[in-house]
Amino acid sequence: MNHWIIAPVILPALLAPLIVLGMRNDLVLQRVFGLAGTLALLLISGGLLYTASVNPPEVYFLGNWPAPFGIVLVLDRLAAIMLTLTAFLALMVQLYAIGTGWDGRGKHFHALFQFQLMGLCGAFLTGDAFNLFVFFEVLLIASYGLMIHGGGRDRLRAGVQYVAYNLLGSTLFLFGLATLYSVTGTLNMADLAVKVAALPEGDAALIRVAGVLLLLVFAIKGALVPLHFWLPATYANAPGPVAALFAVMTKVGAYATLRLYSLVFPPDTPATGALFGDLLLPAALVTLAVGALGVLGAVTLPRLVAFAAIASMGTLFIALSGFTAESTAATLYYLIHSTLATGALFLIADLVQARRGDSSLRHACPPIAQQGLIAALFFATAIALAGMPPLSGFLGKLLILDATRDNLTTVWPTILVTSLVIIIGFSRAGSQLFWKSHASPADPAPRAAEPLAFTAVFALLAALVALTLLAGPVTAYLQATAAELMDGAAYVAANRLPELP
Repeated sequence: MNHWIIAPVILPALLAPLIVLGMRNDLVLQRVFGLAGTLALLLISGGLLYTASVNPPEVYFLGNWPAPFGIVLVLDRLAAIMLTLTAFLALMVQLYAIGTGWDGRGKHFHALFQFQLMGLCGAFLTGDAFNLFVFFEVLLIASYGLMIHGGGRDRLRAGVQYVAYNLLGSTLFLFGLATLYSVTGTLNMADLAVKVAALPEGDAALIRVAGVLLLLVFAIKGALVPLHFWLPATYANAPGPVAALFAVMTKVGAYATLRLYSLVFPPDTPATGALFGDLLLPAALVTLAVGALGVLGAVTLPRLVAFAAIASMGTLFIALSGFTAESTAATLYYLIHSTLATGALFLIADLVQARRGDSSLRHACPPIAQQGLIAALFFATAIALAGMPPLSGFLGKLLILDATRDNLTTVWPTILVTSLVIIIGFSRAGSQLFWKSHASPADPAPRAAEPLAFTAVFALLAALVALTLLAGPVTAYLQATAAELMDGAAYVAANRLPELP
């Protein structure tokens, strides 16, 4: 077995308690060990990405117990992509938090940050549906601690709402898993793929119920309408770097949907057919429309970015609902793009808010320190997130439009019209934040340079540029990933289970 597969889970799981027990009163040591751990995670994830690109899926059997009886972690191209994306975003967020001093505004930021990474990496690697639930709970606990980091009444209220919604999702998750187990007798994903494909007709109704319950859970995690109400307040009130890290958390819902519904419930499954794709598409279209209108009507910059995140999830689920190799490749490209762009924009929103002392878009304020630089960063990131050329958002939407040619009357008009609405919303915000402020005679208040913070934002923007310039090879890699996902035989074989019927 390749023991490096478990390293992305073990490393933060060991580092977090070490920080709590041995460094709780030394912020410098916390920063050093936290950064070193996240950098090591990025290097390990990069190595696993290379391994997954040259080898078929690999399985790590915990305790050397065989599947489906033991717990397994599975490394394939999709898991490796998500690990690397998470580690890169986390490193940039950590640099920003250190550069702005956010990590010192409350206790245990770095420990909670590592627990969050443990939950994310575990969710991407696990090959067992119940352990996906377990890692979701690790995510919930750590993200709540990060959400209320620094305190504040509004932040606490939003955190309670966030926990309430996610506890509802956890309850539905358990109901769905129980129903699934009652029908199949297993929760190992590869074993589920084999058994669901061979189910007798009499069990079709129950397996559809289980599939719909799980889809509701992933819709909550992915903020699909009408289960999105937790996201705007949560992301708008979270500390800037925490909201930026949360940009990858909503993608856990998309990842879980892609993993389970391409492997266990593919469209050619007799018991379920195209049911789940048919449910996802209208919800995704409405989510995109609601997100775009939210961007247009947002009264604060963090809420504007939060609604842009909702719109990006709607776009993502539109592509995902096709469950074809072409639509899956487009989904993955847009997933990478939207995670980087949303994370960068949350950091930029925090830079603006820290300098203005307020994030309102209702009135113009005096100029801020480093205004020209921040305005340029906002302009470039807004272009990317709105899907305008020449950055990766434009290419991502083109790939999605190309993959949805069969829905010219619904998908194409929705994506094109909402893109225009989002552009108008970003233009309004940029005008209020940066252009109208020049009319004020006041000089900007002095502010420290914060080089680490700007380095983090520039690195995320550079990643978007690289994603654009390397769109050809990246798309080829993602097409190979999509082909691997659509053919579950290799995933099942890696678990040493009987072949799919």
